[in-house]
Amino acid sequence: MRTVHVEIGVNGAFLTRRWEEPENWMRITRDLGYPYHSFCADVIDPFFSGDRGYQLEAAEKTRAAAEKYGVTIWDVYTGVATHRFHGLSHSDPRCRKRMQDWILECCDLCVALGTSRLGGHWDAFSVEVLESPERTAEAWERIVGTFRDLAVQAQAKGLTALYNEQMYIPSEVPWTLEQSERFLRETNTDRVGAPVLLTLDVGHQAGMHYGLTGADLDYLEWVRRFGAYTEILHLQQTTPDASHHWPFTPEFNRRGNVRIPLLLEALEWSHRHAHESPLAGILEPCDTCILIGEWIPGSTKTEENLLEELRVSASYLREFIPEGGLTLTI
Repeated sequence: MRTVHVEIGVNGAFLTRRWEEPENWMRITRDLGYPYHSFCADVIDPFFSGDRGYQLEAAEKTRAAAEKYGVTIWDVYTGVATHRFHGLSHSDPRCRKRMQDWILECCDLCVALGTSRLGGHWDAFSVEVLESPERTAEAWERIVGTFRDLAVQAQAKGLTALYNEQMYIPSEVPWTLEQSERFLRETNTDRVGAPVLLTLDVGHQAGMHYGLTGADLDYLEWVRRFGAYTEILHLQQTTPDASHHWPFTPEFNRRGNVRIPLLLEALEWSHRHAHESPLAGILEPCDTCILIGEWIPGSTKTEENLLEELRVSASYLREFIPEGGLTLTI
């Protein structure tokens, strides 16, 4: 018998270009009703946010503010910046090396912030690569080998996991159920470094635009397959054909298809059947899963409306996950 702790948190993307003071980042998180915070790297970027001295100073202030307000910084997660580059899968090794440097420098920020998890997405296969089966296979092997190498280096810096987010277009792997299982298997078999895990997002099943059908388009199937092996599950309200990053307000709950009770059922099912998974023996089921609200507001959304939407979303999630979290007994 084992237990799984399920709680709610918020991704700090909503802070970007709005609040600059670490004290406010954590105070707002607490006031909105989220005990966990997923720190967005766009708020302190290893390459763009001042110099190294500022970055470490801001990270330490953030850590102190989190302790002051009773917020747990659960992970650091990439924002928009790294999604704009081919990065780890680039055909030129100089570009790959530069993105690896970003990741390793961000590992140091993780430690300064008081977390041991780093996740996100750092690459996109180019059109030229995807047009060639041979180059696509080479890019896949590079990605797997790079994650295995980075996991060793991240562990040496004190990290306990690296996360790669499942996406919904063929350039951003893994984007299918089959690819995701393969990625987890190949990056973790005979692993030396920290575990390489998936982040699941309930709005990343929009692959119909590139020809996907069936189970690949079902967010509940993704949770059933991989929920037991993730500590980070991104929440958003959305429609099946897009990743809108809407909040859980009455208006958007009427328009969207994400249902929290069904999500929790799928997560529990995944843990109860983890021993039957092809990944059993390669990965251990996680004992914690934080449901991270990932709401990315448009620039014209006023701060007043933004904070109200996040506050309402926290209250909505508390209808299903009580204060202090939900405990699943497996």
